[in-house]
Amino acid sequence: MTPEQYVQDKAAKSGSSFYYAFLFLPPPRRAAITAFYAFCREVDDVVDEVTDPGVAAAKLQWWRGEVASTFAGKPTHPAMRALQPHINAFGITDQHLLAVIDGCQIDLEQTRFLDYAGLKRYCHLVAGVVGEVASNIFGRSSDATVRYAHHLGLAMQLTNIIRDVGEDARRGRIYLPMDELQRFEVKAAEILQRSAPWGYSDRFTALMRFQAERAAATFDAALAELPEADREQQKPGLMMANIYRTLLDEITRGGFQVLHQRTSLTPLRKLWIAARTHLRGR
Repeated sequence: MTPEQYVQDKAAKSGSSFYYAFLFLPPPRRAAITAFYAFCREVDDVVDEVTDPGVAAAKLQWWRGEVASTFAGKPTHPAMRALQPHINAFGITDQHLLAVIDGCQIDLEQTRFLDYAGLKRYCHLVAGVVGEVASNIFGRSSDATVRYAHHLGLAMQLTNIIRDVGEDARRGRIYLPMDELQRFEVKAAEILQRSAPWGYSDRFTALMRFQAERAAATFDAALAELPEADREQQKPGLMMANIYRTLLDEITRGGFQVLHQRTSLTPLRKLWIAARTHLRGR
């Protein structure tokens, strides 16, 4: 299997909304974003799939070394071998990749966030930086597009957090800020137990509605920052925005039933949203 086949397989098997946006890119840009996504997926899997924290920490350290090797022209992992030819063409730096690893390091060392400021810093590393790299690969002419990409990454990560409350709780993690749980009088134990009598209280629903309204406002702020001159090239990001915004709306309409299930859109629906966005340009 070639490195290109490896990253293509990694992206396709993930079922991610990102994959459907990649399909509409011209081959060089599609190859670059697929390789970058595979790198992000590999690093994220270290935290999600390795049960021993010591082993996971060692693996993340290995990835830091692999980033250094890649920028020295000697990548060894197939994802990095696929990414390396695109680094200069699309302005990808070692600091971009190390920031993603740093975000995963937070996942490894931290299971709670005291406030939104701390959560936002985490989102910057695991989503905002990813959005910046993606915007460079898609093509841009304005620095305002970078700001748009960071806000869009934040909005999508906030949506992920809402969707995955129950799944994260099973791992002992709560990404909802602790001070906001206190404001809505929701105890961490209520989320971690994920069951009656506490699970779907009015307090929990109010907390989740607050989270959803903030995510929706962040989507709006991001889209307002996208320069018209870059809209055509940034269509893949708009596709992802529309897919994630639809997901957020589904969760909201369903009454935030996120403790016992993970709401998702079908592959066909994601593809339809992506195609519609491609045709409409927004």
